[in-house]
Amino acid sequence: MSSSDRPKSTNPKSLSGLLPFLRPYRARIGMALVFLVLAAGATLAFPVALRSLIDGGLVQTDKGAQMMALRGHFAALFGVAVALGLFSAARFYMVSWLGERVTADLRNAVYGHVLQQSPEFFETTQTGEVLSRLSADTTLVQTVVGSSLSMGLRNAVMGIGALGVLVWTNPVVMLQVLVVLVLIVLPSLWFGRRVRKLSRASQDRVADSSAIAAEVLNAIPVVQSYTAEGRETGRFVASTDNAFATATKRSLMRSGLVAFIIIATSAALLWGLYQGTQAVAEGRITAGHLGQTVVYVIILASAFAVLGEVYGDLLRAAGATERLMELLGTQSPITSPSNPVLAPMPSAGSAIKFEAINFHYPSRPHQQALQNFSLDVKPGQTVAIVGPSGAGKSTVFQLLLRYYDPQSGSIALDGVETRSQALDALRQRVGIVPQDAVIFSSSAMENIRYGKPDASDAEVKAAAHAAFAHEFIEALPEGYDTFLGERGVRLSGGQRQRIAIARAMLKNPPLLLLDEATSALDAESERMVQAALESAMRDRTTLVIAHRLATVQKADLIVVLDHGVLVEQGTHAELVARGGVYAGLAALQFNA
Repeated sequence: MSSSDRPKSTNPKSLSGLLPFLRPYRARIGMALVFLVLAAGATLAFPVALRSLIDGGLVQTDKGAQMMALRGHFAALFGVAVALGLFSAARFYMVSWLGERVTADLRNAVYGHVLQQSPEFFETTQTGEVLSRLSADTTLVQTVVGSSLSMGLRNAVMGIGALGVLVWTNPVVMLQVLVVLVLIVLPSLWFGRRVRKLSRASQDRVADSSAIAAEVLNAIPVVQSYTAEGRETGRFVASTDNAFATATKRSLMRSGLVAFIIIATSAALLWGLYQGTQAVAEGRITAGHLGQTVVYVIILASAFAVLGEVYGDLLRAAGATERLMELLGTQSPITSPSNPVLAPMPSAGSAIKFEAINFHYPSRPHQQALQNFSLDVKPGQTVAIVGPSGAGKSTVFQLLLRYYDPQSGSIALDGVETRSQALDALRQRVGIVPQDAVIFSSSAMENIRYGKPDASDAEVKAAAHAAFAHEFIEALPEGYDTFLGERGVRLSGGQRQRIAIARAMLKNPPLLLLDEATSALDAESERMVQAALESAMRDRTTLVIAHRLATVQKADLIVVLDHGVLVEQGTHAELVARGGVYAGLAALQFNA
């Protein structure tokens, strides 16, 4: 989903999406709230101790009695300070722990959920945007859960407590002030709506920048080969400038909100304080009472100021939470059935049956990728799928792996329809060697072991031997423990391909899918990889996608696709003799 497709407004209620992540830590949240209330109570006790000091310790006429009274009152003040420090430290630790833990749980949940999505999800959602949500948005949530929310609750308790004491001790004046404070809330809500919309827009713009960066960095050789560094830098700069402009608007509006709350609140409270000084001058209250009122007014004013800041943080976090909940709320159309059927494990390769398949990709509803496609593959057969680009060859693999489901027709693997099998059980039966071998940023040993995570070192090396990869791996600086770099940049194309073949062989599936596995290799690398593939194909069913017809002449069956339609099938000799599409392709390649 692109950022332009999403709603642009959000609400603090969006934070309710965090409740499932907070619920497991109810006990810690309870302890944090207890320490929060105790810290707020200690703060609110300070003005009472100060009033007692002024009225009880400074009015003594006897110097000795005055000194003793002062010591007692200062000891009480110090006790309040100690309690405040201890309770505040405990509160800070508890909420910081909660912020880190909840953020980690949220990040893990979003990442795990995204990995469960079908390729349809990634047709409309850029990887860079997902990464932005996993990093920037979860950091905002951490700020709120681990800091801002606690500060907001603490200042709310303190503000309500201070306001309550002020109304109780100065009812007439503070009721006037309270009416003014209520009037302040109305324009604050208008500011808040503007900040809310701009917060969401700002986060969307940052995600756009991340998406551009991820796309370009993953294609850096192509970018440099076309000397497009300047153009791509300009595109990224334009995106970040757009994000900066939106963030500036948000900051300006939020600054206005904070300034309005502080100025308006301070004006109202200063009016109440002025009335208090008049009361002292007229003898209606004591100096200690006024001192207590002053401190409570300061507490109330600072609480309102902090709440204004916290409200802005909550609005930004609400936008971030909403974006994360969008990801968590995305449901993959491809799921395991509630009562999966377990297909029998074949001994000599899988049997495959495609029956009357009609399919179009979700993003291209008017373009059929396969039309009335039927194919019956016997266990142990090697079947080659050939045809021009866009004929539907890779679509066959994607449907077999259930990355997508066809709009009509059925696919059976080992006698059981793929829709009826659990996704993990289905895909565990299939090994794939893609055209562009995927190498992870880890060692050669771990890259091969990816095919079978619990495999021993001996099993990994046996798979490497079978894939003709052992020799070059041993020649690496640290052998099997050599770090291969991001996407295997330290290896040649043929070496990466043999690592991928070893990975598939270690998995030891009854069905092997080879997608143009040798198309991008030089002659020597192709010879080595072809030998590795022949080793991998023994005793299992193999489907091969190939443009080079020389690599599939020995296939048991060759299937020819053209614009999603199966137009021919047979052996190499039969198809050449038939003089159809395959014969034309063969004539072009072999005569050349």
